[in-house]
Amino acid sequence: MNTLWTLLQDPNMQWILISCTLLGLSSGIIGCFSYLRKQSLMGDTLAHAALPGICIAFMLTGTKSILYFLIGAGLAGVAATFGIGWITRHSRIKHDAAMGIVLSSFFGLGIVLLTLVQHGGYGNQAGLDKFLFGQAASMVGSDVLTLSIVSLLLVTICYFLFKQFKLVSFDPGFAKGIGYPVALLEQLLMFLMVVAVVVGIQAVGVILVASLIITPAVSARYWTDRLGVMVVVSGLFGAISGASGAIVSSTGDSLPTGPLTVLAATLLFALSLLFGTKRGILVRRMVQQRMKRSLGYGYEEQAATASVDDRLNKEASL
Repeated sequence: MNTLWTLLQDPNMQWILISCTLLGLSSGIIGCFSYLRKQSLMGDTLAHAALPGICIAFMLTGTKSILYFLIGAGLAGVAATFGIGWITRHSRIKHDAAMGIVLSSFFGLGIVLLTLVQHGGYGNQAGLDKFLFGQAASMVGSDVLTLSIVSLLLVTICYFLFKQFKLVSFDPGFAKGIGYPVALLEQLLMFLMVVAVVVGIQAVGVILVASLIITPAVSARYWTDRLGVMVVVSGLFGAISGASGAIVSSTGDSLPTGPLTVLAATLLFALSLLFGTKRGILVRRMVQQRMKRSLGYGYEEQAATASVDDRLNKEASL
């Protein structure tokens, strides 16, 4: 406990904790719309597609600046999105198969480029492989500031465009009928997902950042049927997961932030799966048992009433 309190008093640890919390908050909010639009695998695809963008950005600039990595990963994510759209439009390949093809292709290219960087003549390449699994402790002040600003910007956009995103997610036909630019809003949602994936790569890692986007949203679905409440709960779960991963990884020796953050999110999912007030297993079992007892009592009462009526009818006939 004393060690944890000492870490929390460290200014660098405070900045990292704030940035990871904001990252989890923004990822959880964006993940709600991705989950409702049945694009959960898209986050995983964009995360794996970002790796070659990061490597190319480092090869061109020679610096490990998160701003350059954001630009490179963002361009790679946009390229992956257009690649998926091109495959589905010009072939009979289904959308999920196209995402699998793009995911594996981009990630394979990223691993090749990462190997070239580590064995090539590039200086300052140490620690570049941390983007695979994430390491929040490696972030410097400028990285934390950039990550925090981008995360707050994502939350702000979702707040002001909540009604539009809600209509596009549930009924795009109605949204188009009342004059909303549905195609533009869908592309904006996709771009926000790309940004959420990119900003989470350094803290959570390429491989696991998709879990930080989807798992809080799925967990929140077990607690409510209202989208507004779901977005708030999902953001809260994401923030708790990000903060837990940052704290636990800082208390241990060389513990990766990404897996610990995902484990925290998975634990919240398990609790939601069991105790969620709307779809939790235990709550549904209790409701089912209550209904069975109610129906059983009603059936027994009807049977007794019918037996008495039959007896009275017989006596009257005699």
